[in-house]
Amino acid sequence: MIRDLHRVLNLVESGFQRYRVLVVGDLMLDQYVWGDVHRISPEAPVPVLRSVRRTNVAGGAANVAMNLVGLGAQVSLAGFLGADEDARTLRGLLSTSNVATDALCVWQRPTISKTRVMAGRQQLMRLDVETPELPSASEVDSLLQLLSSQIAQADSIILSDYAKGALPERVCQYVIAEARKRNIPVLVDPKGSNFSKYRHATTICPNLQELATCTGVSTLDHDVLMNTARALLGTLALDYLTVTMSERGIRVLRANPAEDVRAAAQAREVYDVSGAGDTVIATLAATAAARLDLESAIQLANVAAGIVVSRVGTVPIDRANLLATLSSELTLSTQEKVVDRAGLIARAAQWRNRGESIVFTNGCFDLLHIGHITLLEDAHRMGDHLVLGINSDASVQRLKGPARPIVGENERARILSALASTDAIVIFEEDTPLETIEALRPDVLVKGGDYTEATVVGAEMIRSWGGRVAIVPTVAGFSTSNIIKKMTASDATNREKA
Repeated sequence: MIRDLHRVLNLVESGFQRYRVLVVGDLMLDQYVWGDVHRISPEAPVPVLRSVRRTNVAGGAANVAMNLVGLGAQVSLAGFLGADEDARTLRGLLSTSNVATDALCVWQRPTISKTRVMAGRQQLMRLDVETPELPSASEVDSLLQLLSSQIAQADSIILSDYAKGALPERVCQYVIAEARKRNIPVLVDPKGSNFSKYRHATTICPNLQELATCTGVSTLDHDVLMNTARALLGTLALDYLTVTMSERGIRVLRANPAEDVRAAAQAREVYDVSGAGDTVIATLAATAAARLDLESAIQLANVAAGIVVSRVGTVPIDRANLLATLSSELTLSTQEKVVDRAGLIARAAQWRNRGESIVFTNGCFDLLHIGHITLLEDAHRMGDHLVLGINSDASVQRLKGPARPIVGENERARILSALASTDAIVIFEEDTPLETIEALRPDVLVKGGDYTEATVVGAEMIRSWGGRVAIVPTVAGFSTSNIIKKMTASDATNREKA
C-alpha cells in the first residue's frame, strides 16, 4: 500500500503536467523484428524466422523520456544522434510524443541502434549498431552550450548513462553543479565501475549488479553489499542511494540505516526486464519534481516497474495502466471525485482499461433538488460509472442571467460529489458540454425528460462512436427556477408583514 495513495493518485491523474523533467544521456533506437519459427535452416543449425512485422521504439535515454511522457510530464531530451535514417526515425518518435528535442546534437557517428529478433515472446538475437569512439571536445562543447538554458527550465533532471559517450565527467559535473545552484534534484542511472563522476548528485539509482561492480562486493553477500554501498553516500556526497533489486523491490539507503526506505516488489509474471530501470528513474524524477515524499515515490516507482516487466520489449509506462493498478487499493473521497478535464480523461482511461462503461450527464445543478437526485440515480444505473459535467459560474451567468448561480461552482461540485451515484465531477467553462463529451467519449449520454434526442447537445457525436442517448423522465414540479420563485415570494410576504 502506498503511504500517501490519495496524493499519488491525484498526481498521476493530473499527469505531472505542471512539471518539466530534463533527460540527458545516451539515445538509442530500439528496433524489433517480430515473427514465428517453425523450422531449422538447411544452411546452418539456426532457426528460420518468418518475419511478420517490424516496430521502432525509443531506447536508452529516449525511453526514459517516453516513460515521462507516459506519466504526463513535460520532457526535454539532450544527447547525441547521427545524421542518418535511424536518427530521423527516432526524432519522429520523439516529436510525435511532444518530447522537446532542442538540445539534441549531431555527432559524426551512426545513431546507436539495437535490433532484436523476436519469435513470439522469445528473443533470438540482438544486432547492435554503434562505434566505440567518444564524442569530440567540440561536440561536448556544443552539448554543454545547449544544456545551459535547459537546466534553468527543469524541475528535476535525469542523467541516463549507458556508457555510450554522452555523459563524460565534464558533462555530469556541469549539469549537477548548475542544478545544485538552483536546488533542482538530479537522479542518475549509472554505468561502469566508477561512480565518482556523479558526485554531488541527489541520488544514484544502480541495480544490484551495477552496485556490485562499483563496490567489488558480490550480490550474494547482500548485507555486506548494502553496508559497503552506504559508504558511497559520504564519498560521493549524495542525499541518498536508490538500489533496484529485482524481485526484492527497491531500497533507499541513507546515512542512518534506521532511515532506509523499502518497497517490496509487486508479484507479476515477468516477460521482459528491459526498460524497467528507465521506468523506475522516470517515475522517481517525476515525483521529485512534484516534491512527493520519498517513501511514496519509491512505492509508486515499484508499481510502475511491475507493470512494464509484464510486457515484451521496450514499453514505457502509461497513466491508464498505472491508475488501473493504483485504483484497486483506493476508494475515492468526495474531494477526489472533482477533477479537471485532463484528470477526467486519465480516470476514464483507467475505467476503460478494466472494461467498464461510462455514462455522462450535465447541467447547472444550482440548488440541488429531488429532480436532480432522481436524474442522477437513473443515469448511474445505465453504466458502471457516472460522470457529471456542471457549468462554471461564468457559464451559468451567460445562460441564466447575472443573478445566477445561487451556489458557486466549487460548492456545487463538492455537494454533488457526496452523492453515491456520482463517480466524477468536471466543471466546464463553455456554454455547452460538447468539448467535454468529445474528450470523454462516454458510452451513454443522459438528459432529462424535457429534452428530445434531437435537442440533446452531443447526440450526433456520441452516436458516431457507437454510444447511445438516453432520455429519463423528470420529476414534475421540481426545478431550480421554481424554488427561487418560492423563495422570492416568501421574502416579499415577510417584508409586507414586517
